[in-house]
Amino acid sequence: MDVAVLEIGGSHVTAALVAPETWEVTEVDRAKLESQAPAGEVVEQLADAARKLPLANGLAVALPGPFDFGTGVAWYRGQGKFDQLYGFNLGEALGAALGIGRLMFMNDAEAFAVGEWTAGEVRGVERCVGVTIGTGIGTAFLADGRVVREGGTVPPGGELYKTSYAGKPLEDSISARAILRRYAETTGTEAPGVKEIADQARAGDTAAHQVLRSAFTDLAEALKPWLDRFGVTHTVLGGSISGAFDLVDAVLDFPASATKDTEHSALVGAAAHYLRST
Repeated sequence: MDVAVLEIGGSHVTAALVAPETWEVTEVDRAKLESQAPAGEVVEQLADAARKLPLANGLAVALPGPFDFGTGVAWYRGQGKFDQLYGFNLGEALGAALGIGRLMFMNDAEAFAVGEWTAGEVRGVERCVGVTIGTGIGTAFLADGRVVREGGTVPPGGELYKTSYAGKPLEDSISARAILRRYAETTGTEAPGVKEIADQARAGDTAAHQVLRSAFTDLAEALKPWLDRFGVTHTVLGGSISGAFDLVDAVLDFPASATKDTEHSALVGAAAHYLRST
């Protein structure tokens, strides 16, 4: 059966169908999302997107934390998104709005990693990790395609962002805002985004290139001990900053590659997890 999936970000929601025979994704709709709207309005925006899908078999939803993925309760605060949902049972409200009983939530970084294990760069790899880098950093450690969140071989909750690096939260070193800040400090000018910094680096701007190399060197140093503990044999990078991989791969001293599909891996992963859970 095809799986109906929503992928929710801070500024968009994508509604898609995933065919498990081939893992082909049919994107039905991608809409802007006013994530700072009141809870009722957020629910209606999500319901509008989901109604474009056949929901007889339920719905899988990939979205960022902090979120209780088991109960469907949101715990966003100071994230710049979904602040009106703090303590709100999104699962209950969305299920009622759609009239469906089966609704499964999954962390978007975990969905990305499972998608890459299912049909991407780390397909079938016994021990791997997915790293998504955008406004923040997300990680998921997989053993035979299943997410590992506990035990001494992974960071707390399997989430590297909860660790510190050089005495500061890791996202102060590796995230979009961290890279933009480094660039401003290095050059005295502000860049509109990481993509522009990467474009400048490819055009021969050595300062731009060094900013990216420095950020990913910090990532490598923060991540490598966990890769060794968990026995990771391959790391896959996703998120918007994975587009700069060709500029920084040399500073990653472990087997790594960038996703070939930044748009659909999380959709595939959410669908695979949903099928596995039925």
